[in-house]
Amino acid sequence: PGAGASLRLCSTRVAQEGINKPVIDRIIRVDHAGEYGANRIYAGQMAVLGRSSVGPVIQQMWNQEKDHLKQFNELMVAYRVRPTVLLPFWNVAGFVLGAGSALLGKKGAMACTVAVEESISEHYNNQIRTLIEEDPEKYKELLQVIKQFRDDEQEHHDIGLEHDAEATPAYSVLKTAIQLGCKAAIFLSERI
Repeated sequence: PGAGASLRLCSTRVAQEGINKPVIDRIIRVDHAGEYGANRIYAGQMAVLGRSSVGPVIQQMWNQEKDHLKQFNELMVAYRVRPTVLLPFWNVAGFVLGAGSALLGKKGAMACTVAVEESISEHYNNQIRTLIEEDPEKYKELLQVIKQFRDDEQEHHDIGLEHDAEATPAYSVLKTAIQLGCKAAIFLSERI
């Protein structure tokens, strides 16, 4: 417990000294909301496709999202960030998006995954740039987390493409609609 305890104490100390609190609050709040929403999307997909041939693939991605959410839950405590008030909405919206896309079949679920994960990877890249401009050494721990999660999201994106996401009927329309929803969710969750 000694090593884990000192890491947590360090995180708590960093949260109190010399950080750009509004920027960090915004980043952690929106990332927590995003990982929460991703968990709900995969829960919806598993509710529909969990027993299908693609179920294990979805479950594997969902397990990573569960780890991401756990990490952001811990970061919210360490940095004393309040969650977005929109979590109840993201709870329902995420599940509906996941289940709805899965009702289109495996390709529909994968199209949803590609659209969401592409948006989130881009979002994480923007946050990485922001933190590097602020002070890469001061935000080293948070940068490591975001870079790792960005890489995981990119992997999920690639898995979606490998599982025929682009063969979904009206793929580009579906992808654009989902990505517009993601941008709106990011904008709102950063602020509310």
